[in-house]
Order: sequence, then C-alpha cells, then structure tokens
Amino acid sequence: MTSDDDPFHDCELDPEAILGTHTFEDVLFTDETETPVNVLTGETPAHSQATVEEAKEFAASIDTETPQIALPASVETQIETQSKPYTSAAFFHFKATGSLERHRAYHAAYDSDAFTVDFEADYESGNLTITVDRADES
Repeated sequence: MTSDDDPFHDCELDPEAILGTHTFEDVLFTDETETPVNVLTGETPAHSQATVEEAKEFAASIDTETPQIALPASVETQIETQSKPYTSAAFFHFKATGSLERHRAYHAAYDSDAFTVDFEADYESGNLTITVDRADES
C-alpha cells in the first residue's frame, strides 16, 4: 500500500488507536455549560443565554460535509467577543477528542472508504461517543 492509498500516512496514530467505541465525557455544550455573570447585576448577559436546542440547530446549520457538534465556548470568549456560550466544530475536533493526534486519526478514518465512522452526541450528559470500524467488518 502506498502512502497515497493509506489514509493514515500523515497521522501520528494508527487506526488501531481509534478502532472500536470511545466515549469522551463532558465535552459537549449542555444546559450546565458555564456562562459569565455580571458582577454588578448578578445576571447572565443576553448574548450568553442559550439552550441546547439552539446550540444543536446552530451546529446543524453549518454548511459543511462533515457533521458538526456544539462545543462549549469558554467564559473568556463569551465575554471578549460577546458570543453565545457554544461554538460549532467537526465531531472529531481536538477539543472533543482530547488531542490533535486523535483529531487527525478520526478525520482520516472519516474521509476513508476503508472505515465506517459513527458518532452520538448526548447533549444531556455532555458525552460524545465515536465508533470506528473497518468497512469490511461492518
């Protein structure tokens, strides 16, 4: 197999590192995602008030071939940019999977016909579950 045929040729991890089912806990936007509070009024600014449904709709509205998930935005980002408490990213984003190496490996598997990649975003628990199988084993 040449490096052009190997979807993992640029990855630090081989497929064995991501095969199977892996759950990444407390990585998604939830109703408990931290939001800033105005110290003078004790209230959360309007731009930081959001529901999980809004976050899911926002992620789904991103025009890309790669499915998106809603991740929590940091309090600092919400304050500095007056943004919502969530952001959108590919389901295998390093902020969800914990490392750039895993991000690249999941991306390679997702883009390859040699693998099937499914994910489940549980916005109630904040957990993201990604399952990778070899296509010939599905």
